[in-house]
Amino acid sequence: MTLTELLALATNYMESQSMGNDELLSPIPDFFVHQSKKPTQLNACFYHPIACIILQGSKEAIVGDEKISYRAGMSLIASHSVPAFSRIVEASEEAPYIGLAICLDLSILRSLQREIGELDILNKEFKPLSTAQSSHELIDAMGRYFSLVGKPLEMKVMGPLILKEIHFLLLKSSNGNMLRHLTGQDSHVSKVAQAIEQIRQNFKTTLSIPDLAKNIGMSTSSFYEHFKQVTKSTPLQYQKELRLIEAQRLIREENTSVSAAAFEVGYESPTQFSREYSRKFGNTPRQELAVLT
Repeated sequence: MTLTELLALATNYMESQSMGNDELLSPIPDFFVHQSKKPTQLNACFYHPIACIILQGSKEAIVGDEKISYRAGMSLIASHSVPAFSRIVEASEEAPYIGLAICLDLSILRSLQREIGELDILNKEFKPLSTAQSSHELIDAMGRYFSLVGKPLEMKVMGPLILKEIHFLLLKSSNGNMLRHLTGQDSHVSKVAQAIEQIRQNFKTTLSIPDLAKNIGMSTSSFYEHFKQVTKSTPLQYQKELRLIEAQRLIREENTSVSAAAFEVGYESPTQFSREYSRKFGNTPRQELAVLT
């Protein structure tokens, strides 16, 4: 399947679903179709371990002080859950932004690593988000996987095989370097992933860096260094990003009061929360609520 054919498949699916201006659908578990008919503002978000292919339009992400731009025909691999800013750059009614994304399964990646052995294409570059031109093989595999929508028997039999193929193609792709590091359970990249999961599960509580480093089998100094290499932030900054983005969701989606949102995500001082919220998003929490009401 070519990129043009995959775009037609996605367009037909979205038309059948009567998608609006900005929609994200999941026709298969852990597989997403995103359409936007207009550019978007730069928004704070978290990129989770995922692989995306843009079929039409373009997008950009900012992680730390690095800007990553990618457009139709390109793929992005996010190896870790990292805080970022992102926006859709090119999109219109006539030519909407259209992208496909699939969640990465570390167990599949590690089983592949055991089958194929160590890949001799590792390098020292640590980028949690990396882009490249998509191979014809990857586009074809994503298309065949998408084609299983509405075919439960084919999905049951063929789905796991194609999913494994997609992970294999990502693992050996030119932008799959961090995935190759990640498959080593004792690698620093893999240990940072363990730490990220622990922070995400306990982001509302006080974070002890020495304890976290000990839990994943690293010295405090080594953990701090490698965490920043991978995520482009310190562990405490990472926790703060989690808290603020969750607080924004509570305010925007659940109309939660400022003080309640602050305490819900682990802040003891609403004043400190408001100060850090406005520094992150440009508006105070109260201004955010005022817009909603």
